[in-house]
Amino acid sequence: MIRIFRHYISSAFLILFFLEIVVFAAAFPLGSLLRAKAGANPVFFPWDDLQVPSLVFTTVMLLSSTGMGLYQRSHDIGDAALLLRIIATFMMGTAIMSLVFYAFPAYFVGRGVFGYALLSAFTGVLLGRFLFLRFVDGQNIKRRVLVLGAGYRANMIRDFEQRGHFVRFRVIGYVRLGDEPLRVDADKLMELAEPLCETVTRLDIDEIVVAPDDRRAGQPLDQILDCKMAGVDIVDLLSFFEREAGLLRVDCLYPSWLVFSDGFRVNGARNFVKRAFDVVASLSLLLVVWPIMVLTALAISLESGWRGPILYRQIRVGLNWKTFKVIKFRSMRTDAEKGGAQWARANDDRVTWVGRFIRKTRIDELPQLFNVLKGEMSFVGPRPERPEFVERFAETIPYYSERHRVKPGITGWAQLCYPYGSNYQDAIEKLQYDLYYVKNYSPFLDLLIMLQTVEVVLWGKGAR
Repeated sequence: MIRIFRHYISSAFLILFFLEIVVFAAAFPLGSLLRAKAGANPVFFPWDDLQVPSLVFTTVMLLSSTGMGLYQRSHDIGDAALLLRIIATFMMGTAIMSLVFYAFPAYFVGRGVFGYALLSAFTGVLLGRFLFLRFVDGQNIKRRVLVLGAGYRANMIRDFEQRGHFVRFRVIGYVRLGDEPLRVDADKLMELAEPLCETVTRLDIDEIVVAPDDRRAGQPLDQILDCKMAGVDIVDLLSFFEREAGLLRVDCLYPSWLVFSDGFRVNGARNFVKRAFDVVASLSLLLVVWPIMVLTALAISLESGWRGPILYRQIRVGLNWKTFKVIKFRSMRTDAEKGGAQWARANDDRVTWVGRFIRKTRIDELPQLFNVLKGEMSFVGPRPERPEFVERFAETIPYYSERHRVKPGITGWAQLCYPYGSNYQDAIEKLQYDLYYVKNYSPFLDLLIMLQTVEVVLWGKGAR
């Protein structure tokens, strides 16, 4: 993993990102060469004429790939789904490049060169992805990890390794500390019959994860320090999951870790940049989507016979526990909550026909741009919850209140990493991602989340 602006990026996917920069940058020169070789146009475009189109094409395709989720380490999709995403990426890129060439005809290199460039890039991406998927799954390139602990907390690593996709580590063994109950596979349980440093050297261990159930239990601190001095990485369980899964485990979290770990730091300059971006982006987006909003309002009115309200206002909890009214297009019947507050369910019969479509495409969220302009919300942040749910969660879920240290957002890290939540356990899972965002917030992470939200909208992930 490589940390960029406090956010962990998979080194494997970063390598893939740079490889595809080369593929996209070479597409137009190669397309020009293929076009000339085909005989239809014997003139080969000089590099000076291709610099701007190549730069724009590379930028557009990288943004489209990011928006389609092609660089997300969390994806567990099959070959067919991956191919579909790649095709969708090239369709989006082709459409954007066509608009660019229409707006700036001086940079148009001809349909033939453009077509060969797309074919070259598509072939390069497919070949690169094929080799990449087989390379990252190889056991020989994964970090070799030794876990100090064999109980409940160590078993968290075991579960994550078994169900994770593109896991970048391999647990070589678990060392039981004290009399903690055994929760891991017995075949990987190890007894230290020699100094820890010798075991680490013999097994070629890259990293030691310290994960005892009881932090007060006897730990071979001197031997751990010897390993660290020998160049072996030492990490605690919380930092391990933060890096590998992009979350903070609330069932292992303790106050001193929150206070003394890096992060959880917001300054005036960052707040100013975030607010300035929110205002500019909201106004710009409103100028683009207002026709969609007008059509949506008309569709809601027609479906309800011009009787029900178009907009739906609901009390939510925001920054520092201050309440505000979130604005959305109405997607449910007017009597949807006559029995009290409740989560939306899969195939919820309270959702109208128009409502099902606008929830699937996230159009119902567009009026929240006005909440952003008013300063009640941000583009990116934890999703705001209702006071009834917040009070219940704050009483029973550790550290739930920490998510209110930043403004709530239209989209967020939890929305990208976890499906729609509809129960208490889902609230815990999403909180872990929200805490990661609060701890590691940066403009870079905001930009990354916004780009990847395109995938959520286009593929309808998590909508109900």
